[in-house]
Amino acid sequence: MPRLGLCCIFRHEPIKFRTTTAKSLRNLSRKNAFNKISELCIHNALSLNDALAYCKDHGVGAFRISSGILPLRTHPHLGYSIDELPGATQIRTLFGKCYKFALSNNIRTTFHPDQFVVLNSPRPDVVDSSVAELEYQGEIAELIGADVINIHAGGAYGDKEKALDRLVAGINRLSSRIRERLTLENDDKSYTPVDLLPLCWRENIPLVYDVHHHRCLPDGAFIEEVTEAALLTWNREPLFHISSPLNGWNGKFTERHHDFIDIRDFPEAWRRLRITVEVEAKAKEVAVEKLQIELNRHRF
Repeated sequence: MPRLGLCCIFRHEPIKFRTTTAKSLRNLSRKNAFNKISELCIHNALSLNDALAYCKDHGVGAFRISSGILPLRTHPHLGYSIDELPGATQIRTLFGKCYKFALSNNIRTTFHPDQFVVLNSPRPDVVDSSVAELEYQGEIAELIGADVINIHAGGAYGDKEKALDRLVAGINRLSSRIRERLTLENDDKSYTPVDLLPLCWRENIPLVYDVHHHRCLPDGAFIEEVTEAALLTWNREPLFHISSPLNGWNGKFTERHHDFIDIRDFPEAWRRLRITVEVEAKAKEVAVEKLQIELNRHRF
């Protein structure tokens, strides 16, 4: 059976990741702002350890780490490197412990940058900030041992071919530690698996197949054939996404996620595969546990 992945936060478990805003630090000296940020980074590293321990104890095979685990890391005015923080050694040590814990317990860790990361934007400043954000996440991924940094292709901007050319140009700006972790995901607005697979094969970038997005934005390809094609893009354990529509497939806004996964939405083609399936459901760990039970119940 596939390993299931939990995404970023918890619904009921007392495991919290903290953040802050630039506004809240505006009146502090840079030294005091860094003290505050360091405190948050240490808290988040400890929380990540707790999250991984939860995964171990509950048979959850993967954990997606929030992009904001180091708050304001790439902010244009308050941005910093870890080594500028007063708690740098402790932060690095705690992330190293997370790496070792995840490795020894076979828990996969991943990143999925926020929507403002758009490598194919026609605006150079957006691409510059996107590259900076990905480089930061590559740094943390290296410290923690995460093997996926998953992004969407971006906008179509009225010309998909040119937009995909810009995407490749943006990808070519990334360092090797990003490239070796980088993956592309089909979305529900612009790019289907059929749009992305040729680029994935050509550029050696794995496709994270989001079956919900594919159902929202179909391209004539069947789930079974896209699954098979996506598997071939991977040089490590493949990673896919599952979610169910909030109001059902006959309701409005099918792109919105339900609290739980409808077992009928879990593709038959995935059930015997050795893959990671991140569960993008609003009930978080409760939804993962429910899906685990239902997949075991329907095992054959």
